[in-house]
Amino acid sequence: MPWNNQTGGGGGGWKSSGGGGGPWGQGPSGPGQQRPDLDELLKTGQDRLKTLMPGGSLGGRGLILLLGLLILGWLASGFYQVRPDEEGVVLRFGKFVKRTTPGLNYHLPFPIEAALTPKVTVINRIEVGMRTAPDNGVGARSGVVRDVPEESLMLTGDENIVDVDFTVFWRIKDAPKYLFNIQNPPNTVKAVAESVMRDIIGKGKIQPILTEARQKTEVAVQELMQKTLDGYEAGIEITQVQLQKVDPPAQVIDSFRDVQAAKADQVRLRNQAETYANKVIPEARGEAQTILQAAEAYKQQTIAEATGQAARFLSVYSEYKKAPDVTRQRMFLETMERVFSKMDKVIIDGKNGSTGVVPYLPLSELRKQGDN
Repeated sequence: MPWNNQTGGGGGGWKSSGGGGGPWGQGPSGPGQQRPDLDELLKTGQDRLKTLMPGGSLGGRGLILLLGLLILGWLASGFYQVRPDEEGVVLRFGKFVKRTTPGLNYHLPFPIEAALTPKVTVINRIEVGMRTAPDNGVGARSGVVRDVPEESLMLTGDENIVDVDFTVFWRIKDAPKYLFNIQNPPNTVKAVAESVMRDIIGKGKIQPILTEARQKTEVAVQELMQKTLDGYEAGIEITQVQLQKVDPPAQVIDSFRDVQAAKADQVRLRNQAETYANKVIPEARGEAQTILQAAEAYKQQTIAEATGQAARFLSVYSEYKKAPDVTRQRMFLETMERVFSKMDKVIIDGKNGSTGVVPYLPLSELRKQGDN
């Protein structure tokens, strides 16, 4: 894609046809250029025609022929060529009358009409805050960048200074407005770009501008530039804004990097603490929930046991009221059964004549030996 140098003259690289000059005195008919005298041209043509005429004299027919040739040449001077990357703008006595498309076109000869052909598809480049040196004067950019601090140093909304280098790409959107509404388009675009960037930077804080807000800043600058140029009716379209460098000033960049490193450590430690908290807190909540569920289960178990015992007691009491002696005997036997069920014991019935310890045999020991 071809680029136009930002130091080019006003009018965006247009040229004129048919002797017409630029609207601001630039181009082929600008100051310092003198048009050929029509009388002198006529006299020169007559002298040449006399040399071709028999006898060297110019009669009435020769004069008519000469005038016809001059008129034909004058009419033919209205033809002009519009290239594919250009748009024709026809002026009649200096006033815009129509546009013409690429190809061979015609306008009334000078001085009635003239045609300008600005390049409407070429993407122009404007650098703010820096200058890229051309390579050996050929026009290609060598990559050697010279900083322009009076353009790049800007004040942020939190009263910090930031060094901003950026590039603006633009093209002609409306050729008549571009040619007649602004005098020096490159300088106008540059002034608007610097003003808008200072406005956007002045409304933000330095930290987002240096990090995540770069793309947002580019879009905001492009939109505000386009709105401003449309208000001027400049006929220019801003195609892109690129931030080349956004840094603190060189005098404090080392200290600023130390501050940034400290903030990065702060963020890292905070993230580690949050990670630990996210691990410990769920575990503690889980343990607390387990304890609550165990307590609830114990509560329900205790209530159920108490309810069962109360119901059993009530049922036993009901039977006791009906037959106290039988119920009392039953309760005694059940109690003795529970007490002696896990004990080694020998019961001797004294009613059958067995008295003293003579009839006693170590039945428990004999049972143990039999089990072995």
